[in-house]
Amino acid sequence: MGKEFEIKREVVLPATPEQVFAAATTGTGNWMFPTPEPSPGDPAVKVWEPPHHVAFRQESGDWFNALEYVIEARDGGTTTLRYVHSGVFTDDWDNQYDGASKHTDFYHHTLAQYLTYFADRTAAFAQTTGPAASSTPDGLEKVKRALGVTHEGQTVRLDVPGADPVDAVVDYLNPYFIGLRTPDALHRVFGRNHFGATVDTTHHLFGAGADADKTGQAWQSWLNGVFAG
Repeated sequence: MGKEFEIKREVVLPATPEQVFAAATTGTGNWMFPTPEPSPGDPAVKVWEPPHHVAFRQESGDWFNALEYVIEARDGGTTTLRYVHSGVFTDDWDNQYDGASKHTDFYHHTLAQYLTYFADRTAAFAQTTGPAASSTPDGLEKVKRALGVTHEGQTVRLDVPGADPVDAVVDYLNPYFIGLRTPDALHRVFGRNHFGATVDTTHHLFGAGADADKTGQAWQSWLNGVFAG
């Protein structure tokens, strides 16, 4: 039996309403995972009022999943985003809600990083899934140690075999997630071991000629190596 949920956030973003609307409706993986790109007339698009309001809803029987973005210009070239994610979780409601709520905060932080450093650019997207061994309670801590991450604002050297070495700023750090920003990419580490899954990563690559397949393979091999043996 499903149970409904609702996650609300209000965040201030360093961008114009037009840029925020574009980020919310572009599915290429610039700050989140790739999604089907919506457009007016799609059945799932319930509101389409650029650049101030967009809402989506998918449903089947008693199940639904809905996202709403209300976007308002502020002084100083910034924008307020009022965000609502609602729907139905069918299993382990408390754990799913906790995970979705924490992921929302990390995604909105990544959105702000994208709008600050890479606005109007399109990313090549890669992702990895950690091995089963990464699902232990200390899974993310092992990745944190392997990266040499200790605190937000720190600069670490990303030396992943198969990818070019590069310095990265630790732009986000808590017990559940790690955010790393380089001059041409946003690397995100998800401690989903805390929610019954594995430690996974996403890579949003903005450099000219970025090779998502090469990056994904390099990070997958590195992640597997962290948990080998």
